[in-house]
Amino acid sequence: MVKKVAVVMTDLVEDSEYSEPAKALKEAGHHLTIIEKTKGKTIKGKKDQLSVTVDASIDDVKPADFDALLIPGGFSPDILRADDRFVCFAKAFMDDKKPVFAICHGPQLLITAESLKGREVTGYKSIKVDLKNAGANFHDKEVVVCQNQLVTSRTPADLPAFNRESLNLLK
Repeated sequence: MVKKVAVVMTDLVEDSEYSEPAKALKEAGHHLTIIEKTKGKTIKGKKDQLSVTVDASIDDVKPADFDALLIPGGFSPDILRADDRFVCFAKAFMDDKKPVFAICHGPQLLITAESLKGREVTGYKSIKVDLKNAGANFHDKEVVVCQNQLVTSRTPADLPAFNRESLNLLK
């Protein structure tokens, strides 16, 4: 069954943390919508290998329109979490128990949404203390799946496991 996956990201996203999950999700038949502040904007990856056009403005979408949420890492999640619209959008997926896939610095958006208390997670080592302070139980593992809803991974090296578990949740 085809799932609609919201992807929240902006400039300085970690190139492979968008491109590899996007490729895996599309190959499995799922539909992705890139969401940022401005529809039609071109997002540039932090390694300059990525150039993606935004499908929808955050003002034009609702969490109810989607089955899952992908939050790639890099500097993008830190930029997005300064905007309450993205924080509320991510929080709605967590509150509604919809699948959320967050890699590397992706969980920063969920920290700001105050959605990680009591959750089993991983993430990039520099946000380990932030995750713990948010009430999450941190695990230094390539992938952590919590409550059959939240998939987190640490770095691009973990992408094969991250993609596998993300796809498993959409079955």
